[in-house]
Amino acid sequence: MFFHRQELQFHAKPEKPDAVFARKLQEVLGGQYGEITVAMQYGFQSWNAHIPGKYRDLLYGIGAEEFGHVEMLATMIAQLLDDAPIGIVEGAVQDDPTVAAIVGGTDPQHAIVAGAGARPVDSNGNPWTAGYVTASGNLLADFTANANAEMQGRLQVARLYHMTDDKGVRDMLAFLLARDTMHQNQWIAAAKELQEEGHELLPVPSNFPLSKEHRDVSYQYINFSNGEHASEGSWASGPTPDGKGEFTYVAEPPAGVPAPKPTRPDSRLYGTTDVPNAVEKVAGRVQDKLHRE
Repeated sequence: MFFHRQELQFHAKPEKPDAVFARKLQEVLGGQYGEITVAMQYGFQSWNAHIPGKYRDLLYGIGAEEFGHVEMLATMIAQLLDDAPIGIVEGAVQDDPTVAAIVGGTDPQHAIVAGAGARPVDSNGNPWTAGYVTASGNLLADFTANANAEMQGRLQVARLYHMTDDKGVRDMLAFLLARDTMHQNQWIAAAKELQEEGHELLPVPSNFPLSKEHRDVSYQYINFSNGEHASEGSWASGPTPDGKGEFTYVAEPPAGVPAPKPTRPDSRLYGTTDVPNAVEKVAGRVQDKLHRE
């Protein structure tokens, strides 16, 4: 059950309208690593969780908080669009040439589609998609993905912080940065705790029998580049993080194996093959006849 309280977790009020920045802010609302994504991601992870207790409660709580962040950003975007002119205005293109080349100016759909309101899209107007959501049912895999989502999200909010001098906007972004700091640390701590308690281990999935994989290449770093410095990393020698082996370094890929012959699809799919076209045509008729019978 969800219950909505008509208040915000933190202030979301700009000093003045700024339709151009409203478009930029859409990225951390409806982009790949925006608040809609993490809200839905943590929600589906909680609903798909197979273990009761602290881990599911963690997901429930943070998922609900992220829905609140969606509301904060949508509220801020709407206020940034308040009294925004609907025609061509001076300054619609940013002074920063790099940003101007990428973003351009205002998002016309803010006015045309949403009537000066926020939309579930990124800063280029691409609709939010459920394809951004990771909810595998494996908590170690999911918590690791969550840490990445929070890192990417915090990175984008930090960049946005330097794209405005509006104190009200910066105040809200500073709050979101702080919560992203907490959430990064929280997911890393939760992933560590899962392993310490033996619920999940590396490699994920840890309950798949290692004997069924080709163990001779399980810990090889195979250098598929003409760069040489990868051999200097801890992934090229020494113990592996899962504690089950030792890294080795292979300077260049070993010889491969012959590729299989090209496939030959059903004649009725009309793919071009090595069979003469007239033969394919007859084969298609025969297949149709056999199918009908």
